[in-house]
Amino acid sequence: MTKIAMWSGPRNLSTAMMYSFAARGDCAVWDEPFYAPYLAETGQDHPMRAQILAAHETNPDQVAATCAGPVPEQKQHWYMKHMPHHMMDGFSLDWAQACVNVHLLRHPARVIASYAAKRDVVTMDDIGFVQQHALWKQFPGPVVDSFDIRQDPENMLALLCQQIGISFEPSMLSWAQGGVKEDGVWAAHWYGAVHRSCGFAGPEGDLPELAADHRPLLEQALPYYEDMRGAALRL
Repeated sequence: MTKIAMWSGPRNLSTAMMYSFAARGDCAVWDEPFYAPYLAETGQDHPMRAQILAAHETNPDQVAATCAGPVPEQKQHWYMKHMPHHMMDGFSLDWAQACVNVHLLRHPARVIASYAAKRDVVTMDDIGFVQQHALWKQFPGPVVDSFDIRQDPENMLALLCQQIGISFEPSMLSWAQGGVKEDGVWAAHWYGAVHRSCGFAGPEGDLPELAADHRPLLEQALPYYEDMRGAALRL
């Protein structure tokens, strides 16, 4: 039995990765369990805030206890999709000590451009690079860049599976359109493109040109990304 805590910021291939692991058949998945507690704690006005708070557990202690508990549905493995910026001060991370902690990266220029297409305002807290870097230091584990996964999904996923001590399954390369039953209620706003997909998108192109007011964010985020990128798995 393997519990996998996959840490990533938003707009980071994280949902496609969750679908990939769900497609194995032997792996339960959980979609951003601390999102509702984060919204309840911070009062942030995110898209679908009311629906999220109504549909999902808002008590961080209860969420942490579930993370520490048994793997759902008697599956062999459990893939938990987590976002570092959801982990507010006082939210327990004790459960993460029993997990294989994996850190999923994406170049901040791509993250900022994608996030800005869904929300009018983008902040450093929203994209999570500072928090992810701190969690990587606290819970070291394999680092994988979404750029590399999209370049060569089969071999990068095989390498990642080897690093976390589970078998690679070819079923991880495709999934049914429309999402999974474990999707958070927020999927209606954020997951349109991946719901239309049935596998990983092809290689990414050139970095996007950011609007002038987003370039300071890029400058702030780059050092955190580059430090972790230096530790990323390579074929």
